[in-house]
Amino acid sequence: MSSLDTIAFSPRRAIPETAAPGLMPLRIRGLGLSFEGKAILSGLNLDLGPHGCTVIMGPNGAGKSLLLKLLHGLIVPTTGQIDWAGQTTTAAMKRQALVFQKPILLRRSVAANIDFVLRAKGRPRSLCNALLDHVGLAQKARQPARLLSGGEAQRLALARALATEPDVLFLDEATASLDPASILTIESIVRDACARGVRVICVTHDIGQARRLADDIVFLQGGRIAEHSPARDFFSAPQTPAARDYLNGRLVL
Repeated sequence: MSSLDTIAFSPRRAIPETAAPGLMPLRIRGLGLSFEGKAILSGLNLDLGPHGCTVIMGPNGAGKSLLLKLLHGLIVPTTGQIDWAGQTTTAAMKRQALVFQKPILLRRSVAANIDFVLRAKGRPRSLCNALLDHVGLAQKARQPARLLSGGEAQRLALARALATEPDVLFLDEATASLDPASILTIESIVRDACARGVRVICVTHDIGQARRLADDIVFLQGGRIAEHSPARDFFSAPQTPAARDYLNGRLVL
């Protein structure tokens, strides 16, 4: 068993009585977001359980990334409530991690990017090698992060996110523009995180990826939740015309 198995994901072991309560379930009621008087998201009601991977899908402009940023506390909603098992978005943010489509890496070595997060979180710096090995970057530890390929940079961003020991991991189009091999590698890392107890909420346009990763689908159209259902039901028998059109390749605006 690697050191990553025994140390890096330690919050999945028995939780002491003094530990903070979990962030799930997530309860959203009447969530809305407006810019200059125009509603971008409106009337969002959603309940998410404690386990698995939720994939947020929908056409361009549906509000997928905005919803993710609202959940992570990067944007303040205009209306409504976000309840992380009784905790505020501000409190929950400290136990979450977000990986964007284009990772922003420190202008340091690959290892230094991980070490920076470990030190900030007060976690053992010895975890750095285990995390890099976990994402297949151990041999590039001393290399400048700016020299990594797109897929490698995204794996480093994932390793850095996991170094924070998150309860919830957000992914915003994390594999967009990557080659198929890199996509599958990143999906494997995400599935492993789910298996270890990390709650994953991600945005993707890739229907194939959603089929491979999702336990449930939240489908947005026009700033509203058109459908929320288990993934197997969504792909086999979508309940709304908008979702059916989307899965059949017809752009829904």
